[in-house]
Amino acid sequence: METITDLIKNVPIPRMVKIKQNFDHSHIPTEELAGKIRQELDREDIGGKIKPGQNIAITCGSRGINHYAIMIKAMVDFVKSKGAAPFIVASMGSHGGATAEGQAQILTDYGITEEAMGCPVKSSMETVQVGLSGVRKQPVFVDRYAAESDGILLLNRVKPHTSFRGPYESGLMKMMAIGLGKQKGAESIHHQSPAIMHELVEEYGKTILANCPVLGGVAVIENAYDDTYLLKGLSPQEIIDEEPKLREISYQTIAKLLFDECDVLVVDQIGKNISGDGMDPNVSGRFVQPRFCSGGIDAEKVVILDLTDETHSNAQGIGLAEVTTRRLFNKMKLEMTYPTGVTNTFLHLMKIPMIMDNDREALQLALCCVPEAEDPEHPKLIRIPNTAHIEYVEISEGMLPLAEANPNIEILSEPYELAFDENGNLF
Repeated sequence: METITDLIKNVPIPRMVKIKQNFDHSHIPTEELAGKIRQELDREDIGGKIKPGQNIAITCGSRGINHYAIMIKAMVDFVKSKGAAPFIVASMGSHGGATAEGQAQILTDYGITEEAMGCPVKSSMETVQVGLSGVRKQPVFVDRYAAESDGILLLNRVKPHTSFRGPYESGLMKMMAIGLGKQKGAESIHHQSPAIMHELVEEYGKTILANCPVLGGVAVIENAYDDTYLLKGLSPQEIIDEEPKLREISYQTIAKLLFDECDVLVVDQIGKNISGDGMDPNVSGRFVQPRFCSGGIDAEKVVILDLTDETHSNAQGIGLAEVTTRRLFNKMKLEMTYPTGVTNTFLHLMKIPMIMDNDREALQLALCCVPEAEDPEHPKLIRIPNTAHIEYVEISEGMLPLAEANPNIEILSEPYELAFDENGNLF
């Protein structure tokens, strides 16, 4: 590493400017979320089908939905109000290292525990086959606890997917097809052609609707600030008919960087709680399957500095960057990261980028290796905390004219030097 350090030691890091990106703030106030959940479920074709004494499964995935515990608790309380017995079932494919213990820990980290929710939390990798998918006649698997329940209530965020496009992307249909399918079901879908992923999610989801006691669910759409923009109760038929419309709304509400391109994008943290790919490519521009998806910023080089605590050392998505740090590498656990790759087949997501000893050297390496920068004296560098929180970001001084010309951007500071500690890491 001394050789590389010597090669880049004189690469200047540009002065930075703090900015605020302004998006639509419309959202449901936190204190109204529980009531809104109950309202959406309290329909004859959803909650009206719950009978006293029934065992009702409520799905919980691994995505970091804002106010997740509040929403799930509201669903639990609604089921209890019907005289039924709710339980929560971990529904997250192969996440959590593809173990029951790992998935239970993810829920615990979200505050979704038996004590807090007031009902059992069941986490198992055991599945049962519930049918064959429509056109392709592939076996469809569902979590055993959910399959044996008297009814299933779904909850998931609807948003653009990170690796495919179609009428059903991230949402209730995918929660059934992959989340409830656990590792076995997720693997069954991912090991078929990526080109038909959108068709498989629909086929498997509809098979589950036809063969399992799905009562309906609640679709969540968040705004650019991760606040709850919309909650929509959907009956089984409405999942089929209405979720594609909600997907279109989600495309309008997601956050994005208000720049077309940059030389270097620096991401402070990635994690499975942020995105299935560690960082949302709809922001970073780094898609696992660029043949099928596009969007986000066009960054010549991407630097990832660290992992979130909530990702439990799962560093999936690290392979989408060119440079990382020894700090991240030391936190990465292969036993947590690799099972996801085996399941989804995107092995390049686990590749290790060039590892630098600290943040300063990681930035210098990326800046050094930008070919034919438009203005070598004023490189375009953007630093974000993660792809879920991009209201406040830092841009290099060379991008200031672009920011000043955008009415949706506020300039919050004068140019300043980035501050590093004695180890060369950013404060």
